[in-house]
Amino acid sequence: MNLIDRRLNPGGKSLENRQRFLRRARALVKQAVQSNAKDRSLKDFDQGGEVTISTDTLREPRFHRASSGGVREGLLPGNKKYLQGDRIPKEKQGSGSGSEGSDGGKGEDDFRFALSQDEYLDLFFEDLELPDLAKTTLAKTESFSLTRAGYSTSGSPANLSVNRTMRNSMSRRIALRRPSADRIATLEAEIEALEKNGATFDELEALRTHLELLTRRSKRVPFIDPIDIRYRRFQPVPKPVSQAVMFCLMDTSASMTEHMKDVAKRFFALLYIFLKRRYRHVDIVFIRHTHEAEEVDEDTFFHSPETGGTLVSSALDEMMRVVHQRYPREDWNIYAAQASDGDNSSRDGERTLHLMRQAILPISQYFAYLEVGSEHERASVGFLSRASDLWRTYETLKDGHPNFAMRRVSHRNEIYPVFRDLFERKQPGGASTPAKESA
Repeated sequence: MNLIDRRLNPGGKSLENRQRFLRRARALVKQAVQSNAKDRSLKDFDQGGEVTISTDTLREPRFHRASSGGVREGLLPGNKKYLQGDRIPKEKQGSGSGSEGSDGGKGEDDFRFALSQDEYLDLFFEDLELPDLAKTTLAKTESFSLTRAGYSTSGSPANLSVNRTMRNSMSRRIALRRPSADRIATLEAEIEALEKNGATFDELEALRTHLELLTRRSKRVPFIDPIDIRYRRFQPVPKPVSQAVMFCLMDTSASMTEHMKDVAKRFFALLYIFLKRRYRHVDIVFIRHTHEAEEVDEDTFFHSPETGGTLVSSALDEMMRVVHQRYPREDWNIYAAQASDGDNSSRDGERTLHLMRQAILPISQYFAYLEVGSEHERASVGFLSRASDLWRTYETLKDGHPNFAMRRVSHRNEIYPVFRDLFERKQPGGASTPAKESA
């Protein structure tokens, strides 16, 4: 027989310490998942896998006697040398430093967890979200809430409606003329009284016959019948949520090397998995641009070899065209993520700034700009050796637009920390982890 203790506060355990231990264990697994993700290839990122954590970090706190120090009193059986109250000298501590391995002893290997795809992605994206998802006009739904919807003849015992069941029972008993227990008790008392007073045989026999009839009817019509039982019924009701669209703008001009394109594609692939995982009804619009921009499908966005010159404003114009055509700002939360090497035509800087300031940022809940550098630049998060043309242009927007964020990466191992920095869930009150930038 196996006994499973499901009590919230099992005996012999400190609930507070136990909960702290469980939180620490989950945090360690989550940290291991994030560390493991840095070394994964793009095609394997959304797969499950194994993560390892040390057993030393999972030991539950407990009290025990120290191996040295402290004052103790006691008298051991069979002792001939010491009496009660004598002080026993401490053993001298060894100071040698042996170098040979032991031929015995026990130990524990680190824990290895095999995580499914769902578990892996849930842990990785747990504290990420789209900022300020708060439009008031709602349309599509992705979740349901339970709402009372009358009664049913079947259900869980926890949902049993006692009042409605007793009400049905009473209605049935009245309709079938079931005698009440009080009526039967009164008739029995009347017969008993007549027997003591010497009533005639015929009178007593009539009352006994009537009592037998009432008793039989009472047994035939039960107090509660299965047809009386009613359960509170609940039905799922669609819960409206805000609509959102994410625009992915990627520079594919000739100045973008294969390394830069690979870093940008990894960022957008991570963003794509995150959105599909966390938000069922978020639309994703892919826009590639050189000196011209066009909306493309997912496959073309990630695999097309097309290249050319550079006009950043063409991507912003294409984004606005799609917004006006399909995503009215009154009904949609609009987000955008842009990746570029920072190069732009000198004559296009002013128009790009105008579009961002006057058109894009006023309608966007959040706009994230990711600048990718060459693989030879210093490998530290947020560092490039020189401020690019587009970086200097966008830098003038930071002060007056809290919904705008800029980050730099130059190596693939920087993508995950920067991605988490851009989409980290804000703490209550609007605070979040401070962004790290350096020019």
